[in-house]
Amino acid sequence: MLTAIMIRDSWAMELRHLECFVAVAEELNFTRASQRLHVVQSGVSASVKALERELGIRLLERTSQRVALTDAGAALLPHARATLDAAQAARDAVDEVRGGLRGSITVGTLISVAAVDLPSILGRFHADHPEVTVRLRVSPSGSAGLAKALQDGELDVAFLLLPGSPPPGITARDLLSVSLVVVVRADHLLADRDEIPLARLAEESFIDFPVGYGNRTVADQAFATAGIQRQVALEVTDITTGAQYVRNGFGVALLPDFVAPTDPELRTLRVSDHPLRWTLSVATSTTRRPSAAVRALLEVVDQFMATHG
Repeated sequence: MLTAIMIRDSWAMELRHLECFVAVAEELNFTRASQRLHVVQSGVSASVKALERELGIRLLERTSQRVALTDAGAALLPHARATLDAAQAARDAVDEVRGGLRGSITVGTLISVAAVDLPSILGRFHADHPEVTVRLRVSPSGSAGLAKALQDGELDVAFLLLPGSPPPGITARDLLSVSLVVVVRADHLLADRDEIPLARLAEESFIDFPVGYGNRTVADQAFATAGIQRQVALEVTDITTGAQYVRNGFGVALLPDFVAPTDPELRTLRVSDHPLRWTLSVATSTTRRPSAAVRALLEVVDQFMATHG
């Protein structure tokens, strides 16, 4: 019995070491890692040091200004995540037998996802599974950043735009797809038209998203396919902000038609010769078995979209 207890305690301690290491590796900050784990910072630091002693190699470079992974730390990280996933799968199996889900999931999203009421989705999930901790991360680098975070194992689920086929290691299903429309000021020369060819927009200055954002990718691909160069005068990271800059004379914008403003100072036009679509998807990794909590969240998403989509 004593041996079994020692084996159990040693296994649990190693998992805590790995949890602390993964948290620090993803946050690159001991304070944020400790807040994420609800563990005092000294405890996180002690766990990482214990893991380094056990492995006989430094995993993190620490200075007063920054934390960075060593080569050994970068090599360990995917295996540490896989070990924690396996441990979570074991917990899930037990939790499903006794009823109720536990654990945590990390959800990635864009800065603006107005087409889907994500707070309502996560609120419903929390009400159904209050023992599951949900961490929400907003990507500062758009859909490309979310896709990479999924591939790297930093996210469990992501709401993102994936023009074309998903990148390797990711599976996605579309939640909704809408047209991108041209938004111009009411006093613009094109404002009295309902639609225009894409080539006509080559003369305009654009307000657009940074490279890596789904909207930007759709637009760039369309102009490249047509062999047309365009000028992006201003980059924004929020759909609503894009319309505001159009209103204030900085240029025109391609925005999803669900945010097409009713403001009398603005007009919307369709692109007549190129299908421009804004397609929001929910994505997971193909290299990690989704936990019971992730599967439950995807079920809530499907139920919500069936009702509100």
